Amino acid sequence: MAVRIVGVDLPQNKRGEIALTYIYGIGRSASKSILDKAGIDVNIKVKDWTDDQAAKVREVIGADYK
Repeated sequence: MAVRIVGVDLPQNKRGEIALTYIYGIGRSASKSILDKAGIDVNIKVKDWTDDQAAKVREVIGADYK
């Protein structure tokens, strides 16, 4: 199942920290901060995220980033 955040399909076989950098305006430090706020380990691959974890990441990005 593909995880789509802000119109971008995140690569499934990448760690969350790297995958979030595919979104325009989010770099390594911002992606680490997003995952920390969402309570997700940076080393978990996107394909292993639960629906709740993906929703939490969407929520954090929606609240803190334009």
